Amino acid sequence: MSDLAWVPQSCTLPTEERPLRVAEWDELFAERLTSLSRRGPLRLHLDLAGGPGIEERVRDLAEREGGCCSFFAFTVTSEDNRIGLDIAVAQEHVAVLQALAVRTGAGEQR
Repeated sequence: MSDLAWVPQSCTLPTEERPLRVAEWDELFAERLTSLSRRGPLRLHLDLAGGPGIEERVRDLAEREGGCCSFFAFTVTSEDNRIGLDIAVAQEHVAVLQALAVRTGAGEQR
C-alpha cells in the first residue's frame, strides 16, 4: 500500500514528508503492535508493547500527526508496560481510519 491516495486533502503535512510519516507509523506497528480492535466505526484501539522510550515515541508521533491531520483525535494511555492508543475520527474520515487499520497489517482481523 505504497500509494498515499487515501491521505485526505485536509492533511497539511507537506506531500514530500508524507511517506516518511507513514514509514514511522509502519515501523511502530511492526515493532510494537500487539492487538487492534474497532470500538465502533469511528474508533480504533491499538495495544502496543511498552519499553524504554516507547510511550514518549507514541505520544510524539500522535502529537505530530494530530498537528497536520486535525481530524484525528488521539488518546494515549499506559499501564503495565503496555501503551494504549485510541484513535477517533468524524464520519467523513472513516475511510482514513480504515486505511490506518489496514496499514497495521491486521485491518479488522484482530
